[in-house]
This record gives sequence, structure tokens and C-alpha cells, in this order.
Amino acid sequence: MLTALSLSTVAGCDNGRGEALGRTRYDNCAPCHAADGSGNQSVGAPAIAGLPVWYVDAQRKKFREGGSGLHPDDIEGLKMRPMARTLLRDEEVQAVAAHVAKLPPLRPKTTLTGGDATRGKALYATCAACHGERASGAQDKGAPDLHRTGDWYLLAQLKKFKSGARGAAPGDATGAQMRPMAMTLANEQAMKDVIAYIKTLEP
Repeated sequence: MLTALSLSTVAGCDNGRGEALGRTRYDNCAPCHAADGSGNQSVGAPAIAGLPVWYVDAQRKKFREGGSGLHPDDIEGLKMRPMARTLLRDEEVQAVAAHVAKLPPLRPKTTLTGGDATRGKALYATCAACHGERASGAQDKGAPDLHRTGDWYLLAQLKKFKSGARGAAPGDATGAQMRPMAMTLANEQAMKDVIAYIKTLEP
């Protein structure tokens, strides 16, 4: 987590050096996540624009240090890890996180069909403990806002958590919390139902 001092330094409040570093180092992310952070479903890259500094910083560190992106079935994670490892210093990780957080948030298009929001409401009860009643996330639990990344991405990640492709690596504390929650969802239909309910919570 960034301290007030480190965030001030990263943001480059005095001379813009931190902002310039973030923009420059984000060039490695843009081919997949797009220059505006809108993502690219065809390569499995979610929208990241406007995600908070604390979350982007934590995910980058997981990929860089082996908490994510090592499982052979996590194809997208395997591609992401070497990109994260191009950020050699914490200062670079934090600068990119600050840049992403400043990108104007987007509302990804609905791509999934067949979900039942009424059934999903009951299933979401276990998710609300961390992600909140409105699915807006909670920093103290390491839980992101679920409205930013896209419904197709949520489905892909629920499948990964359920199978163990994500959330089973040593040191991934938040992933270890998420995995048993995903395992309560019996099948893809249940996952779609939860996601359909989450979509009803959008502001």
C-alpha cells in the first residue's frame, strides 16, 4: 500500500517526474490494455482505467513476485507476468499504478447473456462480505470494484479461481480468500447469474 508520502512522490506533485515515469512505463501495458486502459477481450486483457492505485500496485507486485501468473492453465497470467517484471523498481510499479488510476474510468459493454439476476442476488451474498453490497470493493479486504473490468473478465476469473489456476499460489492471500468463494458457485450458469446481478448494481 502506498503511503501519503510515496503517493505524492509517484504522482510527481512538485515537478511531474513521477507522472512522466508512469506514462512512459505504461507503454509496455498499452498493447494489451490499450492506451486509454479500455482493455482488449481478444487477448484476455481487462479494462483497467480508473482502478485504484492500491489495487493496481498489489496486482503488479503479485505478477512480478510470483503470486500470480505461474499456473500453466492461466494463459493470460503467464503472458502478464513477464510484462510486470519489466518494472524493476517499486517506484516504477507505483508510477504505473498512479497513471492507471488517473485514466478516466470506463463502463465496459455487456457481453454475456443467459444470466439470471434474481438467482444471482442470493449467490452474491458470499461475495458481498468483501466486495460490498454494491460490488464497489473494499481496500481493507483487497477486494476490487467489480464494475470496471467487464463481465467476460469476471467470468474468466471466477473459472480460474474455481479451478485453482488463480488463488492457489503461495503468498497470494487475497486470492486464497477468493478461491473458496468461487468454489461455492456450482457451474458456469451460477457464475453468469452472479455477474448478471452485479450488473444491476452499476451506478
